[in-house]
Amino acid sequence: MTVFTDDTESQPRELIVTLFGLYARAESNWLPVAGLVRLMADLGVDGQAVRSSVSRLKRRDVLQSERHDGAAGYALSRSALDVINEGDTRIFHRRRATMEDGWVVLVFSVPESEREKRHLLRTSLTTLGFGTAAPGVWIAPGHLAQETREMLERRGLAAYVDIFEGNHIAFGELRSKVRRWWDLEELTLSYADFVERYRPALREFTGGPVTPDSAFATYVPMLTVWRRLPYLDPGLPLALLPQGWNGVTAEQLFADLNEALSGPAREHAMEVIHRRRQPQPVSR
Repeated sequence: MTVFTDDTESQPRELIVTLFGLYARAESNWLPVAGLVRLMADLGVDGQAVRSSVSRLKRRDVLQSERHDGAAGYALSRSALDVINEGDTRIFHRRRATMEDGWVVLVFSVPESEREKRHLLRTSLTTLGFGTAAPGVWIAPGHLAQETREMLERRGLAAYVDIFEGNHIAFGELRSKVRRWWDLEELTLSYADFVERYRPALREFTGGPVTPDSAFATYVPMLTVWRRLPYLDPGLPLALLPQGWNGVTAEQLFADLNEALSGPAREHAMEVIHRRRQPQPVSR
């Protein structure tokens, strides 16, 4: 399952998923209704939009209603929690591949009667950052081989695929092939947008004291934008990317903002959550 999409309409849902990924897991995978509403208000989202977004996330089996000590709240479903746990390394500690890593190549065949499996397989490979070398043939840097195998086994897709590891030995120029297998122009534009949007924030927060509420209001939307990008870019070797690849600049900007803002943002979130752990009417 994928717990994020790219459409603008889904932004409140994206923010909610980010909040649960950041703060619910340390609270027994649960946030109180009142705390969620207040945190979303701090991000400029009103209560009606929160309720509507939560309803959609519940229908998609991302969230489920739970009461803790008489207080109404929500928890991530088991499948959503697995996706978010899987993403921690990719988002916060992504490794850049080298030419020595080689490649992992995946070939799949899914019967027409199981088209939903084909869709799940393609979605899963896309979220791992695989490129398409040919119909039914997907490729990624070799260091993703074990992660790919574990993900396919966990999602019940292993029976439909064969996985190979190796090197490109011939023919043609690999840099030009990488441009076909991955949409580097789109990635370049996405990284440029991230840098343009958040470089001023780094100057602002490194130029003076950081208050928890202002850090929170910047950090959660920033992470919500960033967390899509490592799933589209698998960390391709720099030797195969355009000179001056702006993904490196964007990665460093994210790392600097994460270091500066994550601590005070968590301080604000925890203060709100703990202050609102009290009985509330169950949301239906």
